[in-house]
Amino acid sequence: MENEHLLTDLGERSGDVALQCSEAAGFLGELTRRIQADSQRLTQLQSNMEALAGSQNESVVAAEELSLTSRRAARIIAEGHEAITQSLAQVASLVDHVTGLEGRLRQFLGVIETVGGISDQLGAIARQTRLLGVNAAIEAARGGEATQGFAVVADEIRRLAGQAGESAASVGDKLGQLDRDARHLISGVEANIGRGRDVSAHIDTLSVTMAEIASLVTQFGERSHAIVTCTNEADADVGALRQGLTNFSESAAESAQRVEMAKVQLERLEGMANGMLNTAAHGGHRTRDSRYIAYAEDGAAEVSRMIQQALASGDLTPSALFDENYRPILGSDPPQYENGFTAFADSIIRPVLDRHTAQDKAIVGCCLIDMNGYLPTHISSRSQPQRPGQAAWNMEYARNRQIFMDSQTRRALDGDGDFFLFTYRQDLGEGRYRALRSVFVPLTFEGRRWGLYEVGYLI
Repeated sequence: MENEHLLTDLGERSGDVALQCSEAAGFLGELTRRIQADSQRLTQLQSNMEALAGSQNESVVAAEELSLTSRRAARIIAEGHEAITQSLAQVASLVDHVTGLEGRLRQFLGVIETVGGISDQLGAIARQTRLLGVNAAIEAARGGEATQGFAVVADEIRRLAGQAGESAASVGDKLGQLDRDARHLISGVEANIGRGRDVSAHIDTLSVTMAEIASLVTQFGERSHAIVTCTNEADADVGALRQGLTNFSESAAESAQRVEMAKVQLERLEGMANGMLNTAAHGGHRTRDSRYIAYAEDGAAEVSRMIQQALASGDLTPSALFDENYRPILGSDPPQYENGFTAFADSIIRPVLDRHTAQDKAIVGCCLIDMNGYLPTHISSRSQPQRPGQAAWNMEYARNRQIFMDSQTRRALDGDGDFFLFTYRQDLGEGRYRALRSVFVPLTFEGRRWGLYEVGYLI
């Protein structure tokens, strides 16, 4: 009797150990997922860092080019400033020269005026000479033949006087044209002198502006040099950060691997503890799990009879019962599926599951699980229509037609025995779990293993 008590206590303690292992494995699993998520974010961060490093390299090159450009600009501006200074001196010299030219042109205008006066005097002399010639001809005509020679001279004098008058008139015309041209030229020279003085003033302003620009370019060059220094330092910092991220990524990957190894070891320990719990449950002595084992065996027997009767009557075909063509239900989240057994299970099996679940308030649900982890139906409270956009609620209250698989379910599906008693954490989605103890009873039809009948209850 004492040995039975010890065996029972050992079995219960094994169940507790299995639960603790399951809790620890779940925690490590969640930790692994977080590490993996952090690793993914770290990978993205490394990608961003690579892009930043590339941009930083471009910044270094751009800063160096900027510094080089500023030096070139300073040199060009210095050369331009020197050229402007020389141009200003040349323009000032040109203005002075043009101003002197104006004075000479005015002197030339005076000479023209003097020559014009002489031309007028020559014209007057020619007119007087012509008059004198006329008078001489008259006198010669009065003297007869004795004065014929004087008449010839008088004619010649008139002819020469006429030519002189014409020449004086021609010279006067030319001098008048020359005077007008000289005055027009003087007017143009005066205008050019004014423009030259204006250009000189603009060049003065430009020279001051170029000097200011040269000062700004010098300051710009100094700042660009500071930018080059800062970008070089930043480039070194980016390189150090990138190396640090690489080291951290490698460390995170190693940590995730170690956590996964610890999780696997805990799952093995959980399996061993559940094996001890299951062995104790088969010891023949009564434990607090005995009535739930009986509930599971009774429920499995009733479901088996109903399915066998349906197969015998033709209401259910073997191909529908063992159908593995799981058709996704469009828009379901988490994904739900249908197969040839779903409709029969909902209409015939679900009422049986509801009734057996109601036998004890600790029972959270009875269900069927095929060899692939598919639940064709569930109790009514867990088989509600899914709510769009509420995946967490659907995970808990629309568990029918979903596919679930964990290590304990897989062990029960693959194991040999009349039943299996395991403790585990039920996944409720989004990192939510609850501790359950389940009795799995194998279901076999027409000599072929179909799956399990499960009774899950709170400890």
